[in-house]
Amino acid sequence: MNMQAQVDRLLRRSEVEEMVGLKKSSIYQKMRDGNFPKPAPYRGTRHNRWRLSDIQQWLEDQLVS
Repeated sequence: MNMQAQVDRLLRRSEVEEMVGLKKSSIYQKMRDGNFPKPAPYRGTRHNRWRLSDIQQWLEDQLVS
């Protein structure tokens, strides 16, 4: 296991919204379209969290495109 995997923080949807500048409906639409990272199940099926590294990578990819 590398160091990044050990410290990869899990983000709530509100934190993701703030980081990427999108609201819930846009995030979920992009996920359905395959254009946004899917969350990891967290404490059962009702709670989802996104890996910080996945969101950071998505943001970097948006700058390149």
